[in-house]
Amino acid sequence: MAEIIREGNLFHLRSARISYVMGLMPGGTLAHLYFGPALRQVNEKALLRHMGVAADGSFTLQGCYLDHLAQEYPSFGLGDMREGALAVEAPDGTNAVDLRFAEAEILNGKPALPGLPATFGEDCKTLRLTLRDARTGLEAQLLYTIFDDCDVIARSASIRNGSAEKMTVTRALSLCLDLPEADWDLITLNGAWAREREINRRHLMPGEQGAASRNGASSLQTSPFLALARPNTDENMGEALGAALVYSGNFLAQANVGQYGTARVLLGIHDRDFAWQLQPGESFQTPEAVLIYSREGLGGMSRAFHGLWQRHLLPPRWVNTPRPVLLNSWEAAYFDFDEDKLVDIARSAAEAGVELFVCDDGWFGHRDDDTTSLGDWYSDLRKLPGGIRRLGERVRQTGVQFGIWMEPEMVSPESDLYRAHPEWCIRIDGREPITARNQLTLDVGNPQVQDFIYDVVSTTLRESGATYLKWDMNRNFSNIGTAALPRDRQKELPHRYILGLYAVMDRLTRDFPDVLFEGCASGGGRFDPGMLYYVPQFWCSDNTDALSRCRIQYGTSLYLPTSAMGSHVSAVPNHQTGRVTPLESRFAVAVSGCFGYELDPRKLTEEERQALRGQVAFAHKTDKLRLTGAFYRLLSPFEGNDTAWMTVSPDQKEALFTLVRGHALPNDVPLLVKLRGLCPERRYLVEQTGEIYGGDELMYSGLCCQLPRGDAASLLYILKAVD
Repeated sequence: MAEIIREGNLFHLRSARISYVMGLMPGGTLAHLYFGPALRQVNEKALLRHMGVAADGSFTLQGCYLDHLAQEYPSFGLGDMREGALAVEAPDGTNAVDLRFAEAEILNGKPALPGLPATFGEDCKTLRLTLRDARTGLEAQLLYTIFDDCDVIARSASIRNGSAEKMTVTRALSLCLDLPEADWDLITLNGAWAREREINRRHLMPGEQGAASRNGASSLQTSPFLALARPNTDENMGEALGAALVYSGNFLAQANVGQYGTARVLLGIHDRDFAWQLQPGESFQTPEAVLIYSREGLGGMSRAFHGLWQRHLLPPRWVNTPRPVLLNSWEAAYFDFDEDKLVDIARSAAEAGVELFVCDDGWFGHRDDDTTSLGDWYSDLRKLPGGIRRLGERVRQTGVQFGIWMEPEMVSPESDLYRAHPEWCIRIDGREPITARNQLTLDVGNPQVQDFIYDVVSTTLRESGATYLKWDMNRNFSNIGTAALPRDRQKELPHRYILGLYAVMDRLTRDFPDVLFEGCASGGGRFDPGMLYYVPQFWCSDNTDALSRCRIQYGTSLYLPTSAMGSHVSAVPNHQTGRVTPLESRFAVAVSGCFGYELDPRKLTEEERQALRGQVAFAHKTDKLRLTGAFYRLLSPFEGNDTAWMTVSPDQKEALFTLVRGHALPNDVPLLVKLRGLCPERRYLVEQTGEIYGGDELMYSGLCCQLPRGDAASLLYILKAVD
């Protein structure tokens, strides 16, 4: 059970496996003392000595002492030369903030964060610490939550102006973690469109390093996540620390090595081009950051993240609900369709066992290509004479559910909406608007825009009867300005945009609880914990090539669960890479996530259509396992020619094993793959071969795998425990 203990000047957050310890220095500065395996008790003086404090506990701010003190929420201007978590411009124009302890409160459960997604749950305890700057009246309220069932500390901060004059917050991060030494490797996820979340690992060096986004979204290029791992830590063994931000906008994820060889981890909203005015009595709430410790390598860290999101973040309605197997029209038709063609595709999909047909881009306005009509969310009667209402009815008559695509945050300059409301766009007056994909970004921080988006999406869902909505977002910010804010508050735009997006998503998901929402952002450009609070799955990448997806899904799994990854079988040659891969391998990779298709089933051979029926049946046979199982990475596509992973049921009675080879090898021999997560005392039947192995043999000796000939060959096995 999680508990929070206060003994003297110490605060000790402890669960069965981890401890997080803070201490009050003389004068009230809040120091960080420990984060790691669970401690039975803490010797205050010994820990203070480790931090360079005199044995008698004497402490002074003189001589820039804070520059080598581990702190919980360091600020600017008192002598700490490292990057801090908080910076505020006081009414007199100065920036120094001196936060001292004021009060503490221990809560059962976890309070919600106003306007922001955050983890939730009753099986946890929360410590609320209030720090105050006596001179300026600034107050910081720090929240720390520890869970019974996850090795996690959830953190956030609320900054309040307790003075009688205006203040401006110029930096307010969510997490600071000071570590006593810097012998760690830094791991971030970096990439680009169609190759998201590549794993990047390097040893910490003096100075600042990490990942960041100033794109207006968590972005295709980076993710709001970082990990620290000991140099000898691998998938299964060694210490690892993981930090992730429950947020979808601009972020900073940074590790700093200072002059004394200590390391400081910082995570929160990026402070470049950020400022937030606080009138007297107003508060600013930071997003939540979660911090994970693992002694079971990177795999243990990942499974802790996955368990946290599944039990304490994802929409409860969908956590254990099997998702319908869908077919999306995009790669089957692009913009070239009419009502009869879409219904014909849906009918063919239904015959193959597909349960949900999704009409993608091109159904609205006068949308024959990507140059027009975003914002004009009314049916294109040239293509759909009966509108989306009749299309939905006809699709359902084929025996499948109906879903639809929208991109509500964007507008085409060639549209009725833009002609009526150019002031709703993100743009700077006097500058030529910068388009990307022939579109501009609506200012979703504007309440009028929020109401517009809610109205058009809710109307579309009601008219079409759709049970699924794919919510896309295909460009990031440029010419960052808005007519909705005065000139001295323009730097609030990026965060207000994200708050507005969350407000709309919250309203829609509450009003349409049975609609399955899937996120998309040019693929995985905003696939982050903040969005997963509202949508249970996200389109992992626009790149559907099986070998590319091995890398993308492997990297994504470092902190996001496979149960949330939209992953589809597409046609060959693949539309993004031109590669031809076996249908079996495309399925083996896709069925690891939220499974579906991106192809025209009418163009398949009868043998391929029969294979699709078997694939849909296999997907449903493994639904529960894939939704609730623990995920283990076995062979990395970043380190070799082979990719392998597996999912194991909570009771260890069932497992799904996937192996994919990149390039065929001449004069090849069978591959021995050591499995993970099984019960060593049990015996397991490999359903596809009929062979029986001991769990210990599979994990310690390995499973002998003979791959088929040819590039992109694969094996997909179900293992079941037998008496």
